[in-house]
Amino acid sequence: MRSMPEPLPAPEPPLSYHGAVSAFKRRLIEATLREARGNRTHAARALGLQRTYLLRLIRELGVAAPPPPVRQRNGTP
Repeated sequence: MRSMPEPLPAPEPPLSYHGAVSAFKRRLIEATLREARGNRTHAARALGLQRTYLLRLIRELGVAAPPPPVRQRNGTP
């Protein structure tokens, strides 16, 4: 006898318009910060935003700062 397939997980409730816009902004800012290696001035320029407005969005949306890039030493101890 065949066993019944596992039930699918309950779908997440749809986001509201504002929730969807906030989620999109958060993902876009996170991706741009990764590309800019955490440099918020460069990220703001790439997004066409004022740096201060980007900083406000980062704070309001709870965007986690990417880890700083690992700097390579030039063979010095």
